[in-house]
Amino acid sequence: MTKHRTRAIRCAILHFPVATTSPEHDFCYYHDGLLIIEDERITHLGDAADLLAQWQTEHPELSVEHHPGKLLIPGLIDSHVHFPQTEMIASYGEQLLEWLENYTFPTERKFADPDYAKHIAEAFLQQLWRNGTTTALAYSTVHTCAAEALFRAADKRNMLLITGKTCMDRHCPDYLQDSPESAFEESQALIAKWHNKGRLKYAITPRFAPTSTPAQLQALGDLVAQHDDVFVQTHLSENQAEIAWVQSLYPDAKDYLNVYEHYGLVTNRTVFGHGIHLNEDCWQRLAEHQAIIAFCPRSNTFLGSGLFDLKTAERFGVAVALASDVGGGDSFNMLRTQGEAYKVCQLQGFALHPLRGLYMMTQGAACALGLANSAGNLNPGSHADFVLLDPEFNELTALRMQSRQQANRTNRTNRTNRTNRTEQTDPSQHSHHLAEDIIFALSMLGDERAIVETSISGQPVYQRSAVDTE
Repeated sequence: MTKHRTRAIRCAILHFPVATTSPEHDFCYYHDGLLIIEDERITHLGDAADLLAQWQTEHPELSVEHHPGKLLIPGLIDSHVHFPQTEMIASYGEQLLEWLENYTFPTERKFADPDYAKHIAEAFLQQLWRNGTTTALAYSTVHTCAAEALFRAADKRNMLLITGKTCMDRHCPDYLQDSPESAFEESQALIAKWHNKGRLKYAITPRFAPTSTPAQLQALGDLVAQHDDVFVQTHLSENQAEIAWVQSLYPDAKDYLNVYEHYGLVTNRTVFGHGIHLNEDCWQRLAEHQAIIAFCPRSNTFLGSGLFDLKTAERFGVAVALASDVGGGDSFNMLRTQGEAYKVCQLQGFALHPLRGLYMMTQGAACALGLANSAGNLNPGSHADFVLLDPEFNELTALRMQSRQQANRTNRTNRTNRTNRTEQTDPSQHSHHLAEDIIFALSMLGDERAIVETSISGQPVYQRSAVDTE
C-alpha cells in the first residue's frame, strides 16, 4: 500500500475561494490558519485552533510546520510570458517591432538546439518558482523541440503549464519561418502528445497577426475547431505601429481583433497579450467571446507601448489577468508586476486595490482560464500550489510593517475611545486590513527574497536559503 504524504502548515493564510467581481470583499483570511495537504492536494483549510484540535486527536503523529509572521497565498499565475526571452531580459533601447528584430529573433534562433532549449527551460522554470509563480502561459519558439523541452521540464514537477509551438510564416528571419502546413501538423502532433498529460495544457500560438499569412491563420483556426479544449495565445493591439501594420496586411478586416475572429481564433480560451489600444466595439466583442486579456504593465511601460485601460475592461466585463511578459517585462516577480499595474492605474486616475491585484494573478486568472478546480485558490480538492511569503524579509520591510501595525493599533484605540463603548472593536477587521497592507507593501517593495517557499502539488520546488536574505 502506498504511504500518503501529509503536510500541515500553520501561519496566516489568504485566498479567494470563489469567482467574484468584488475581491476586495470576497476573500478568506485566517490570521492563524492551518493548511493540510495529502499527497498532491489540499484536504483542509481553516483556523488553526479548530483544525488542530481535530487533527491532533485523530493523527497524533502529525507534525505541524509553524511559520509565525509569514503569509501563505495560492501559487501565482503568470498569464503571458516568453520562455526563450529569459536570457535577453532587460535589453536596452527599442520599441516593440525594432526590439523583436534586434533582440528577440536572434535569441530564438538558438532554440533549434534541443540541448540549449532544455537548458533554458530549466532556468526559466527556476526563475518562475523563485518568484512564487506556479502556473504560466508561456510562449515558446517555432521549434518543436523547444516546446517539448518546456513541457518535459514542467511535467517532472506536476506543474500546471500551458505552452505551445510559436507559428510564424512571414515577416521574420528565414531561420524562424515555418509554413501553414508545418504549423498545423507540428501543433497537431504536440497536442496529441502533451495536451492534458498530467496538468499540462496546449496553447495554439500564432505569434501575432503580422507574422502569419492568412493561410497560416486559417490552418490554426481549423486546428482550434478540431480541439475545443485547447487554448489560444497571441498578441493584440500592443503598439500603434503594430496596429497600423496589421491594417495594411489585412485591409479587409474591420480591426486587429477582427483578423483573429475571421479565422476562428477567438474563443473563451483565447488569451490576448496587451490589448492597450482598443475601441469600445472591440471591448464589446471581447466580452461576447469571453476572451481574456493579459495585462502586462512592466513590458507596456518598458517598451513604451501605452497604458492598459483596466477600468474599461471591467466596465465591459472582460476578464483580465496579470502577466510579466518577460523579456519585454523586466522582472519575473508577479508581486512587483502588481505594483507596476497599480502605477499604471494611478496614471489614469484610479487606485488598483491590492486584493484586486492579487486576485488577477490567482483565482481571477484561474477562473478566466477554466482552471479553478486545480489552481488559483486553496480550496480543499485543489492541487497544493502555494507560496509562503515573508512580509519582513529585510530591514526596510520590517520597519514598514512594524510601523503600519503600530499605527493601526493606535487608530483602533482612538476609535474605541471615541465610541464610549466597553466592547473592543472587531479584531478580524484589523487582520483583514493587515492582509491588504502586506500585499500592497510587497507589491512595491517585494522581490524574490520575500519568497520563503514555493510548492507545486504539495512539494517544494523552491526554498529560500539564508544567503538569499542577505
